[in-house]
Amino acid sequence: MAAKKFNYKNALEEIEGIVQKIESEEVEMDELTTMVKRAADLIKQCKSKLKDTGQELENIIENLDE
Repeated sequence: MAAKKFNYKNALEEIEGIVQKIESEEVEMDELTTMVKRAADLIKQCKSKLKDTGQELENIIENLDE
C-alpha cells in the first residue's frame, strides 16, 4: 500500500477539527490522548513542510541571479 501524499491544507483542517472537538468538550477522556498525539504528528509534518518550502523558495530566488 503506497503512503498517502502529505497535504498541508488538509492537515491544517484536521488540526482545526481536533481543536474544535477538544474545546467543545465532546471528546471522551479515552480518546483525548489519541487525538492530541495525532494533532502533534500533523503539526510536526506541517512544520517540516514549511521549512522545506522555505528552503526551496530561497534556492529559487538565489538562482535568479545566475
